[in-house]
Amino acid sequence: MDFIAGAIGGGLSTAVGYPLDTVKVRIQTEGHYNGIWHCIQETYRTERVLGFYRGVSASVFSVSLISSVSFGTYRNFLCNICKLRYGTADAKPSGLDVSLAGGAAGAVRVVLMTPSEVAKVRMQTQRNPHSSVTSSQPLSKPKYRGSLHCLKVIAKEEGFGGLYKGCSALLCRDCSSSAIYFLTYSSLCDWLTPAGKNKPGFLVVLLSGGSAGVLAWGLATPLDVLKSRMQVDESGQHRYKGLIHCARESVRKEGLKVLFKGLGLNCIRAFPVNMVVFVTYEAVLRFTEHFTNKK
Repeated sequence: MDFIAGAIGGGLSTAVGYPLDTVKVRIQTEGHYNGIWHCIQETYRTERVLGFYRGVSASVFSVSLISSVSFGTYRNFLCNICKLRYGTADAKPSGLDVSLAGGAAGAVRVVLMTPSEVAKVRMQTQRNPHSSVTSSQPLSKPKYRGSLHCLKVIAKEEGFGGLYKGCSALLCRDCSSSAIYFLTYSSLCDWLTPAGKNKPGFLVVLLSGGSAGVLAWGLATPLDVLKSRMQVDESGQHRYKGLIHCARESVRKEGLKVLFKGLGLNCIRAFPVNMVVFVTYEAVLRFTEHFTNKK
């Protein structure tokens, strides 16, 4: 049920946060925007509402799958740690146990996540001008017709390795942020739940989930910037040779502040998105438990 609950929560959260994610990626990978509002205005002016949802279909599917794996791996890994350390899976885990389980969930997630992330970033940064803002000249055909077509083109032009561009940055980002994410959520739930109550209330879940997302994304933003820049680097460009080279070149050309592009957006987006993830996850688990107990 952890896998199923995670999948439902991940899918719903994507629908909530995708437009801001598109804005975040464009700010991180392109230098001509003066800020968040300028990017939103330009995207809407040239591409209308559809511009904010480039690649959303593949993202909903992939995030559902990835969230399922993430929550399922986390719970199963945590149960195994508790069995080994305390003799029973139901034992109360320590902060270190939660962090290790969270880090493991992040590492497993990267294997599934990278190709869809590459496709998402390419689709989000592709320009498809709306007909009402173009001249009388015919519209040029976009390189990628959709997320699946994007993956096919990348595999053909850049090989299998093209589907895993930015994997090193994604691995560093997700292992550390996932450990922080689950530790923060678990700690806040324990702290905010009144003594004597077995489970946190839904208001506590909402607050803890949103706060965990903000903290995790706030700390992960520098690696998120590098990941996006590496993934948008198409065949024939070869701007970056790897994670360290991407970091060095980005900082050399744009200063240290480049690593914090999209920080505000990441934090703004993270709160509602992760509120939805955790409250859906908990609701599905509790509904299933209640239904099972009644039978």
